[in-house]
Amino acid sequence: MHQHSHGKALGWSTAVTLAFVVFELAAGVGAHSLALISDSGHNFTDALALILAAAAQRLESRPADDRKTYGYQRAGVLAAFINALALLALSAIIFWEAWFRLFTPPEVNDTTMGFVALTGIAVNVGIMMALHRGRHDLNIRAAWVHMLGDAVSSAAIVAGAVVIHFTGWHRIDPALSICIGVLIIWTAWDIIRESLNVLLEGIPQGMNLKAISNAVQTVPGVIDVHDLHVWTLGAGANALSCHVLIDDMPPSESNAILLRINEALCAFHIHHSTVQFEHVRCALSDAPCSMPPGAHQHPHTHSH
Repeated sequence: MHQHSHGKALGWSTAVTLAFVVFELAAGVGAHSLALISDSGHNFTDALALILAAAAQRLESRPADDRKTYGYQRAGVLAAFINALALLALSAIIFWEAWFRLFTPPEVNDTTMGFVALTGIAVNVGIMMALHRGRHDLNIRAAWVHMLGDAVSSAAIVAGAVVIHFTGWHRIDPALSICIGVLIIWTAWDIIRESLNVLLEGIPQGMNLKAISNAVQTVPGVIDVHDLHVWTLGAGANALSCHVLIDDMPPSESNAILLRINEALCAFHIHHSTVQFEHVRCALSDAPCSMPPGAHQHPHTHSH
């Protein structure tokens, strides 16, 4: 239900954003305003963000198969990463053009500049409200941050139009463009850092590996925990794998320990785990155990 609701919001938000991009670009060229032209580029990346977010949501909803055993949950994270890189490329273009206009600023139509920017604020705030419920999703949050950044830049353009109207200082237009470029980089950085952490299978944001290890080790029956890995599949779906040393016992008895381990992991919002029970301590935690002749070791125990 939430996926369908988010999909509809993304659909109409994309249509409105693309229409505004055309309007703002035409107005920016007519008014000789680099700030408006830059903002139309920013809005175009917003539209791209929304398109990729919608496509990623469709992929994320597809079930796992024999080739994509985890499904397509990383699609949303990958889309967020691509969006952020597109923002950085746009910033470089804005800086390049603004540098030349600082020395030879063209005369800007401040009335058109202010009116279009006010329209932009209304458009972006409306879309932000539509996407607000989905902000727990990294991909939706990436699109939401795009809209927030553009709403702020539109507000700065309105202020710039007022300055030009009363002072005639046209250099404020390329100066605002540089500020918009800085704002774009700022909005993109957190998305790049978080999405790259997911793609590189780093520990999920806000989690502490030592705390998770301690929680498992305090479970009755657990002697030691090693080879512990925690990562994010996508959209808040966290996964874990580890080796757990316990006393030698049949699987029917060790199952109670596994249930208690899963209960401990639920407190960290980890609901997809693979736990391997061992009965001989490994010399190196990241190396396979050398089993002495006659020693008994149960196969992997999976928990979902």
